Amino acid sequence: MKQTFYSNGKLLITGEYLVLDGAKAFALPTKLGQNLTVENAQNNQISWKSYDSDGALWFDETITFSNILNQTKFENQSVKNTLIEILHQAYKLNSDFIQKSDGYVVTTQLTFPKNWGLGTSSTLINNIATWLKVDAFGLLKESFGGSGYDIACAQNNTPITYQLINQKPIIRKVSFDNNFKENIYFVYLNKKQNSRNAIESYLQKKNNLNKIIPEINHITDKVLAAIDFENFAIQLQNHENLVSQVLEIPTVKEVLFPDFNGTIKSLGAWGGDFIMVLSTENPKEYFKLKGYEIVLSFHELIL
Repeated sequence: MKQTFYSNGKLLITGEYLVLDGAKAFALPTKLGQNLTVENAQNNQISWKSYDSDGALWFDETITFSNILNQTKFENQSVKNTLIEILHQAYKLNSDFIQKSDGYVVTTQLTFPKNWGLGTSSTLINNIATWLKVDAFGLLKESFGGSGYDIACAQNNTPITYQLINQKPIIRKVSFDNNFKENIYFVYLNKKQNSRNAIESYLQKKNNLNKIIPEINHITDKVLAAIDFENFAIQLQNHENLVSQVLEIPTVKEVLFPDFNGTIKSLGAWGGDFIMVLSTENPKEYFKLKGYEIVLSFHELIL
C-alpha cells in the first residue's frame, strides 16, 4: 500500500529570531512544499530517495533499522546522519514503525528548489511525523530545534500568528486580505542561509528582550491591522530597524539595495533566502539588473 503526505513551505514575515523567546510572529504558508511517499518493503531497512523540484535525485541511500536504533553516524554523510537522527527521535516517540514493519521504500519530492530556504527540513519533519503518527513539534524539538513556526505553516493553509507561551505553541489563523497584495514581492538572494547557525548567532547577541518583544508583538498586530499600503510598509520598516538593533548588523537594504525606492524586509534568517519587497511599481527589472533573477509576486508564492 502506498501512502502520500504533503506539507507546505513557509515564510516568516514578522518575529524572526525573537519568536524563539516568545514574540508573536506572523507567518505565511507557501504554495510550494514537499511530498513524501511510503511503500512497504523488506530486509528491515529503508530505501530513501529525495528529488529536487526539477526532478534531480539529490539523496539516495539505504538506512537499516539497526542504523536508526543505534543512531549510527557515517563519516562525511551529514544528510544521512541528520535523517537517521530524525528517524531515531521518531522511533522514541512511536516505535511501531520499526517494531511492526519489515521495511520501507520512501521517496520525497520538493516542489521548490531546495536551496530556496522555504522549509526543506520542516516539511520533511512534518511529513515524517504525519506518517509515523507522532507530534511534529515534539519531533522538531528533539531533532533540529527551533521555534516550530515552520511546522505550523506546514500544517495550515492560511496565514497564521505563532507564539510560544510557556514553551507551548499557540497558533491562530488570521486574515491577510487587503488590496495591496499586488505591491508585495519576494526576491531570492541567491544563497541559502543556515538557520541553525543564524540562531546560534542570535542567542549570543540577544539582550533587553523584555522591552523588545512587546514592541515586536505590537508591530505584528499593526501589520495585520494595516488597511493601507503606506502604514503596512512603515510597520515592516520599523520591524526591520528593531531587529537590526538586536542583531547588531545592518539591514539588507543598507547593505545590498540602498538605492531602491521601496521597503525591503528580511525574512527568517538574515543574510540569505528570501526578502520581502514592497513597491508601488514592479521591481523585477531593478533586481534582475542587480543579479537577482528570482522575483515572485505574492500570488505566485503564497497560499
